[in-house]
Amino acid sequence: MNRCPIVDLSPDELLTTTRSVRKRLDLTKPVPIALIRECLEIAVQAPTSSNLQNWGFVVVTDAAQRRAIADVYRRTWDWIVASPFAVADRFRNDPARNRQQRKVSDSAQYLADHFGDVPVLVVPCVEVIDGDGTLTAENANQYWASIMPAAWNYMLAARSRGLGTTWTGVTVMAEEEMRNILRLPDNVYHATTIPTAYYTGTTFRRAERIPLDDVVHLERW
Repeated sequence: MNRCPIVDLSPDELLTTTRSVRKRLDLTKPVPIALIRECLEIAVQAPTSSNLQNWGFVVVTDAAQRRAIADVYRRTWDWIVASPFAVADRFRNDPARNRQQRKVSDSAQYLADHFGDVPVLVVPCVEVIDGDGTLTAENANQYWASIMPAAWNYMLAARSRGLGTTWTGVTVMAEEEMRNILRLPDNVYHATTIPTAYYTGTTFRRAERIPLDDVVHLERW
């Protein structure tokens, strides 16, 4: 462990400045696979439901494989943009929040346009080991609760090593296409595709959030 330089961040700084990096991903600088493995060593220290440790991580660096995923990503993103679920159309009655949504949408569009150029795509997956191996409404919580903390651990580890990442949900909407590209077994489901690259610039700041008192409820909602 600690084979690569660690960014000097306090725990609070790490947790509050691990941002979604899209436009600031360095698309020209290769990322050593050893650095990805170091981040994944931390990912698998995350808690996992019933200690099943039934996660898996597909690390994609091959250019043709990245292009295939990027094609799925772009087509699915184009559908989202034209749908009622478009990011830029959220909170239309709140000008301040809608402006922020449009900034996020612009950043996400940039990522969609350059997804295949990101040097590393990490695809966290979870293996369903109960029943017939199907992810259902009844067992989904158990399985997503295992892979999501591991994926976040990976993103925190990447941030502390000078790498930028972002959680993307777009490829999950094209599950079968991703399954074919990655040759996932029938009982393995991917939770996200995490683009990973060095970032440009030097630092990140806290994000603007709605006031805490608007989301905290004591005793009852």
